[in-house]
Amino acid sequence: MPSSDPIATAGFTAPVMADVASGTQSRAGSGSGVGVGVGSASAPGAVSGEPPPRDGGHDDLLEDLLDRVAEWGPADTPAGPLHLVPARLDRDLSLISRWMNDPAAAAFWELAGPQGVVEEHLRAQLAGDGRSVPCVGVLDGTPMSYWEIYRADLDPLARQYPAGPHDTGIHLLIGAVADRGRGLGGLLLRAVADLVLAQRPSCARVIAEPDIRNTPSVAAFLTAGFRFSAEVDLPAKRAALMVRDRSLRLRL
Repeated sequence: MPSSDPIATAGFTAPVMADVASGTQSRAGSGSGVGVGVGSASAPGAVSGEPPPRDGGHDDLLEDLLDRVAEWGPADTPAGPLHLVPARLDRDLSLISRWMNDPAAAAFWELAGPQGVVEEHLRAQLAGDGRSVPCVGVLDGTPMSYWEIYRADLDPLARQYPAGPHDTGIHLLIGAVADRGRGLGGLLLRAVADLVLAQRPSCARVIAEPDIRNTPSVAAFLTAGFRFSAEVDLPAKRAALMVRDRSLRLRL
């Protein structure tokens, strides 16, 4: 679809669904939007609301590529503080896998099946160079969402649009059934986009690429202050390229 937008020929990555149903990154071959899944704070593998301590190693790389996501602190939302807690396999695999096996989530993330499917997806990020950080979103003390914060300019998607240095992408899956249909998707996306721009001063844009068919997801991004830039063809879907500009942060 032609567009005068300078990013119109591009492809970004983020998520949304029914209220927020999500999608995986381009390297995973899928992708989409905002919010679905199953899970609760009392589920096995639930995390606390505090970020885990850093002990060197992989986290040191995050300082260079994503400015220490583990230390960003809470994002304030009307529903309470949201902490992005970097995922750990020993603590979070069961919960995330349960969310991914919800039919609504599976349709967009394509990570349903035995835990090994999600484990492979997480390990690829955790063992990488820090350009993508999987997180559990803890809202007011309750684990209720899965996020991926990643360097869009270092992702294969950057080949499809005029990527700017430090462009940052987000994916979101709302896991708990009780949290769907409440308008949380737009609230959380806005809060996390603001958090990214506050914690990453070198980042001028936050990027997302929900499935174009996922109209509730696209609507959630629009509610969160993203603008529709273009329709783009990605390996596993036709996506809506959504962009949140730093220059408009205080005006939306």
